[in-house]
Amino acid sequence: MDVPERLRGRPRRRGPLALLVAVALVFTLAIAVQPAAAEPVLVSQGRPAAAAAVDGDPGTRWSSQFTDAQWIHVDLGATTAISRVVLRWEAAYAKGYRIEVSPDGQQWSTLHTTTTGAGGTETLDVSGSGRHVRMLGTQRATAWGYSLWEFQIYSAGTGGPPDGDVLLSYGKQGTASTSQHDGTCWQCTPDKAFDRDPASRWATNPTGGWTDPGWIAVDLGARAEIHRVVLQWDPAFATAYEIQVSDDGTQWSSLHRTTNGTGFKETLTVSGAGRHVRMYGTQRNGPYGYSLWEFQVWGTGGAPTTPPPLPPDPTGGRLVFSDEFNGAAGTAPDPAKWVPETGTGPNNELEYYTNNKNAAHDGAGNLVLEARREVTPGSACPPDPLSGSTTCQYTSARLNTYGKFAFTYGRVEARIKVSGTQGLWPAFWMLGADYFSAGRPWPYCGEIDIMEHVGKEPNTTYSTLHAPAYFGANGHGSPYALPGGGDFANDFHTFAVDWNSKGMVFTVDGSVIHTVDKDTLERTRGPWVYDHPFFLILNNAVGGDWPGPPDATTRFPQRMSVDYVKVWQ
Repeated sequence: MDVPERLRGRPRRRGPLALLVAVALVFTLAIAVQPAAAEPVLVSQGRPAAAAAVDGDPGTRWSSQFTDAQWIHVDLGATTAISRVVLRWEAAYAKGYRIEVSPDGQQWSTLHTTTTGAGGTETLDVSGSGRHVRMLGTQRATAWGYSLWEFQIYSAGTGGPPDGDVLLSYGKQGTASTSQHDGTCWQCTPDKAFDRDPASRWATNPTGGWTDPGWIAVDLGARAEIHRVVLQWDPAFATAYEIQVSDDGTQWSSLHRTTNGTGFKETLTVSGAGRHVRMYGTQRNGPYGYSLWEFQVWGTGGAPTTPPPLPPDPTGGRLVFSDEFNGAAGTAPDPAKWVPETGTGPNNELEYYTNNKNAAHDGAGNLVLEARREVTPGSACPPDPLSGSTTCQYTSARLNTYGKFAFTYGRVEARIKVSGTQGLWPAFWMLGADYFSAGRPWPYCGEIDIMEHVGKEPNTTYSTLHAPAYFGANGHGSPYALPGGGDFANDFHTFAVDWNSKGMVFTVDGSVIHTVDKDTLERTRGPWVYDHPFFLILNNAVGGDWPGPPDATTRFPQRMSVDYVKVWQ
């Protein structure tokens, strides 16, 4: 949203992470590095109906009168191929019911019928098409009525456009009621919603633009048949809006109208024609304006510009990067693979990173990143609580592969024995290469934390994603605790992520700790910004906002030992 983001310059390393529950879709490791089967598309959420059953909120529900022949009806806005219906029943469920479709809301045909409904969550694979879908209850299972937490309708689509449809809006000219370009939202102009870049956005201007209505429109270059609109909202979203079309950009007709906009990613099946398409917002969800990361229009005709192809998914187990750290004792990391970052650290860290003075092979097959209590004359750090000095009192090491190795997708794995004790913060992570190559600030470049450990929590590590819509304490991740309360600093452990265009799977010693499905992420947290090259980082930080500073119990030196780092594609 259009508020100060306080994030420019060097990346990362924040406060305590939100410990989020992993998304329900569980990948196998094989699926995570191969193209995954596409899922049908949810088309009912936010559509006109008994709103509590189509709002995506599992804590709200629709309930009927306490008689039979009660129903709930959803208008999808256009004729749609239906392949799945999900009923999430409350205790008052239907033993007998029909799933019906209709072109007009008057004449109904049956897709599914049963007299043995089981309640709970029922997932029904069906086949048919229509604009209107309803559940008609014919026999109650209890003395009460019928009640649904969620009534979900899925189209027969594959998560992409219908056959023959193309992205019509890419690179096209956009106009808007207002737009923002200042220190809190840099270049948030209309074209940013049509660039297929999930980390750039359009936003209305705080000067005169944080009002209703607000709109953004795109000129497709020629008249087109419009079949689908995808809105990827920033937190400043519309609860009420219309999708409109026009031949001249002046006279508009409505394809879709809602007063129950949900934010995040909304995929709308529509039917209409025109050269111009706009989102016309009439009610904001909060005090800010309107903002979209992406506004995509799919269909046929127009004058489409073909966007650059997305990277291909990995197809096998080809080893593309490996360092097993077999150098002689005391030798520096391989300069063909690793670049030392020097100077003070971000996030109120207390160390001074040296030029490989604190990184060396141990002669036993490991690279050691050693944190020491050691003054760096002439440096400046946040005050050290133990000495009171603002001269950096600690040294350590931070290495990356930027300019040597960057990649998109694959399996990334390292075997690491972390440092321990209060105030230490070892990590193995990745940062979008455009942070350096294009000067894109964090978190817009994206960050993938494969392993983070803070000394004050000896038995826990964290795996987390950071992006413009979820970062810092709101990053999307999960912790992992060693069984029996063991200390990660006592032994080596294997940390990995399997990453492709559909999602990621994070593991510790082969145990899955966090799964990320791209589609679910976009519909519940914000844009997926991981379809571009990333580079590797190893560092052993001292102090910082999350771990806190060393104290009287902290022991130095502290060593982070790395047995190997490998990447397969």
